[in-house]
Amino acid sequence: MFHTTSEGIVFAVKVNPKARSNQVVGWKENVLAVRIAAVPEKGAANEELERYLSSLLGVGRSNIRVIQGHSSRNKRLCVTGITLESLKQRLS
Repeated sequence: MFHTTSEGIVFAVKVNPKARSNQVVGWKENVLAVRIAAVPEKGAANEELERYLSSLLGVGRSNIRVIQGHSSRNKRLCVTGITLESLKQRLS
């Protein structure tokens, strides 16, 4: 589910764009399901995902970045500036 690397904490996310509102749906097979209101055009959904999760986790937006799957619904994120325990608690 979570992998701690020298870069930060890495985990998988499945994004459903064009939702009514931003919402964490929950964990499905070690992948975090998230609904995002933005459309998947020109990186808008990725930006909104980073913005939404940064506010949810209480870290700066620069502490969250998409590292894989920029044009896919299946992404890998890297988060810094938060402990693994805090991350798990806030995403539960």
